[in-house]
Amino acid sequence: MHRRRWAILGVLMLSLLIVVLDNSILNVAIKTIATPAPTGLGATQSEIEWAINSYTLVFAGLLFTAGLIGDRLGRKKVLLGGLVVFGIGSALAAESGSPGQLITYRAVMALGAAFVMPATLAVLMNVFERSEQPKAIGIWAGGVGLAIAIGPITGGALLDHFWWGSVFLINVPIVLIALALMVWLVPDSRDPKPGRLDPVGVVLSVLGLVLLVYGIIKGGELADFTDAKVLATIIAGVVVLIGFVVYEKRSDHPSLDVTYFRNKVFSAAMAAIALVFFALMGVTFFGVFYTQSVRGYSPLESGLLMLPLAAAQMIFAPRARLLVDRFGNRATTTAGMLLIAGTLAAFAGFEADTPIWLLEVVFFLMGTGMAHIMTPTSVVIMQALPREKAGSASALSNTFRQVGGALGIAVLGSVLATSYRNGIDGRLGALPPGLRDTAGESIEATLGIAEKLGPRGQALVTPAYDAFLHAMHVTALWGTGVALIGAVVVAVFLPGKAPAAEAGEREPELISTGD
Repeated sequence: MHRRRWAILGVLMLSLLIVVLDNSILNVAIKTIATPAPTGLGATQSEIEWAINSYTLVFAGLLFTAGLIGDRLGRKKVLLGGLVVFGIGSALAAESGSPGQLITYRAVMALGAAFVMPATLAVLMNVFERSEQPKAIGIWAGGVGLAIAIGPITGGALLDHFWWGSVFLINVPIVLIALALMVWLVPDSRDPKPGRLDPVGVVLSVLGLVLLVYGIIKGGELADFTDAKVLATIIAGVVVLIGFVVYEKRSDHPSLDVTYFRNKVFSAAMAAIALVFFALMGVTFFGVFYTQSVRGYSPLESGLLMLPLAAAQMIFAPRARLLVDRFGNRATTTAGMLLIAGTLAAFAGFEADTPIWLLEVVFFLMGTGMAHIMTPTSVVIMQALPREKAGSASALSNTFRQVGGALGIAVLGSVLATSYRNGIDGRLGALPPGLRDTAGESIEATLGIAEKLGPRGQALVTPAYDAFLHAMHVTALWGTGVALIGAVVVAVFLPGKAPAAEAGEREPELISTGD
């Protein structure tokens, strides 16, 4: 047990904060970045999806390797290096001159973040005894909720006063503070028997995911999933991912140890994390356009509207373990999943004039559901493996969360794009052919062209709102279906009661290279 463990937890949460903060800040900036220059970059909906997913896919693809490198070289060294790369990527992203540059620099940020995220949980598992781990993980999960709260509000405040790049530049001073505190406080540790690196597995997993996601996003952009190129890309992605699983199964040093998934509890917890983020990331994506484009709220107001979601997470994430102790993992997580499904279904009834307090209630319930999924599943996953494999367990849970989120943005973003284009196409007949195609890409594109046309463009505004609301309703129902599948998975496979740790259980000691 480390004497400064609670201070160390604070530093780890600061490091985690910027990694999570960045995505939640970007959510509020989506509309601004989609606005034509000079205000934004004039990014299309598919370019915005890639700005989010280039980060997510690189992050998810490298987490296994980053966890192993941390286990091998020392978690502190990897944390420091990851933060430096993340800070440099943030500074470059702030100065992007085109959507393509933003997508590239976001991938650089992800490279750094991939080394930060698993190391924070691995250090946490090393400095806390098993009896204190659930409490520490609960606080750590609450930190994720805090980042979700601070992100949109910080992003909104910055966008009210500065240019869009400020949402990335804000990371740089936080990185510098975290680096200084980490050098001072955090002890180094490593796995006495680290696994070998698996470059082939990393390449196969990233390539497979990028092909799959690219195909899904392209299908939404064209509003045609039967297009030969779209189908070929999706099939190629699936084939490469199957090849990845087969390779990992046969490898004597896999980055994804397939044998972990023979444990049904472990597999169900992983599936729950992936499915909840699939549903939630997709909703966040269309929620910003709903509050800003349809309802007319500023980025700051839009960020403040997200507060109940984050507040519920901060309130309930540290306390969720009390419900688990009383009712077991199965009941707690299933209830959380059903709550998420109900809140997503509520979005299918939202119109342009729905009272805003209803949205606030839905966000609060969504955060409550999320807290009662993330804490129990994180504990199940982290305690399913020996302590010296903490980096590997952390990487696995975060990978599934990120992949679930990336697929959620790709699939639900494509459902949104396809539904929107189908709804607006019939109303764009008066536009020249070149403009017609651009205007059908997203509500922001339609409203941007309507503004340029002046009085003639006013006729497009109401159809754009109607088409978007219909698309949002369809997308919300898809998300509801995914959350219900998650509820069934956890209800069937998670244990009724968390197994009690045996008294006097001994943990293997880690090699320590510092205080």
